[in-house]
Amino acid sequence: MKLDGVGRLHQQVYRALLGEIRGGRLTSGERVPSTRDVAGLLKVSRNTALLAYEQLLAEGFITPRSGAAGTVVAPVLPPDGYVTRTTRPRSTRPGRPGATPRLAAVGDRYVKSARACADGLGIPSLTWELTPPTIRFDFRPGRASFGDLPYALWRRLLSARARSAKVTDLEYGPPAGRRELREAIATRLRRLRGLDADPDNIVIVNGTQQALDLISRVLLNPGDRVLMEDPHYTGARCAFMAAGAELVFSPVDDDGIRVPPNAGGRRRFRLAYVTPSHQFPTGAVMSMERRLRLMAWAAREGAFIVEDDYDGEYRYDGPPLQALTGMDRAGCTIYVGTFSKILFPALRLGYLVLPTPLVEPIVATKAIADTGTSALMQLALADFIAEGHFDRHLRRTTASNAARRHTLAAAIDELFGHRATICGASAGLHLLVWLRGRQGGPIRDVHASAERVGVGLYTVDPFYATPPKRTGILLGFAPLMPADIHEGIRRLAGALK
Repeated sequence: MKLDGVGRLHQQVYRALLGEIRGGRLTSGERVPSTRDVAGLLKVSRNTALLAYEQLLAEGFITPRSGAAGTVVAPVLPPDGYVTRTTRPRSTRPGRPGATPRLAAVGDRYVKSARACADGLGIPSLTWELTPPTIRFDFRPGRASFGDLPYALWRRLLSARARSAKVTDLEYGPPAGRRELREAIATRLRRLRGLDADPDNIVIVNGTQQALDLISRVLLNPGDRVLMEDPHYTGARCAFMAAGAELVFSPVDDDGIRVPPNAGGRRRFRLAYVTPSHQFPTGAVMSMERRLRLMAWAAREGAFIVEDDYDGEYRYDGPPLQALTGMDRAGCTIYVGTFSKILFPALRLGYLVLPTPLVEPIVATKAIADTGTSALMQLALADFIAEGHFDRHLRRTTASNAARRHTLAAAIDELFGHRATICGASAGLHLLVWLRGRQGGPIRDVHASAERVGVGLYTVDPFYATPPKRTGILLGFAPLMPADIHEGIRRLAGALK
């Protein structure tokens, strides 16, 4: 009997004893060695041996006997295929433990959608975690101004809510979210986004991705058509693909998505997904004429519009634009908001503003999916908004992000000159930069060249259904200091020469 060197010590002792039992060297009814003897034999503490024995006892491999018999191997052992969290899979043959299960159609679609999106992004498996964390000059988009967060204030509000929590705050909360937060969000939307939202039409979710998943589950059947921007947010594509939808891509220009003609006698569209306030990833702001055309298209098509307002509150050339949903009089728009870009993604709080007929089905679906979102986080955020801290934080970060944006644009102009064209600089937390090589053509292997000099960035290709014939890079600037922005662009320019 010996240890295998894998995992925690008491788990190794457990597996060693289990091997003796499975191998027939300790048979049913036979007394097992004492914990003191096992500890001495394997050169571990007696407490470690006790932990291993307790697990064997709990799983039915050994059983106590009264009197001098002590602890013996159980007369009836769990079956050979029994697998615990500390044992290793025994077989991968069909019908045996460890075999690949037969998935339902929806489960198979989720796996295939996640693989397809991961392949498109050039990562091993789909994750929203940003890695590697060791790159110093990391320009990846979608990150908030972490250095500007009022950490002490947030900790105080969260601590105050925890100290004053009532029993009802510790129970399961309403699946639509806490009323306090929904009312705070409704007040802000009316005041700043031109959206007359009723708290009863707001549903709190665990971020934009859950919002899109809920919309897909409630509104899409396999084969339903979804209109998407090209380029587009990959997470939305994943959600709609997992629902089995047929994705139809329409190009984006300086005025936003090009609205297609109505389907006429062909199959109609069920959804349109857009990012009108700051198109991802081009940064285009949808013009008023294009907004009106899209609304008219949806009304004739009988389709819903999903408006993803992921960072539209960061606008540098004037106040934030009215949300597309604020123009809706037909009840065909679904507004998706998030706190990940203004505060931080780990908060896992976002919200939906829904047409009244969709409230009940979305809430029912969410109740089945997760039984509700974290109550204390919601209450602390409601206080953060109601006491004016959110608006003050947004004003401060807008000013600091405007300075970072200016530094980034100036560095690109200085170090790339005519070889670079900047897009989407009027809003949001990233720029799209089109690059030209020495002969005016595309630049190959931009990502790898950047990483070699300690610069992290994304190329724009994965966000297109049909990749462009030129080189585009996305440069997020919110979490970086101005000096790091300039140095990062200097290194990038040198690497691409």
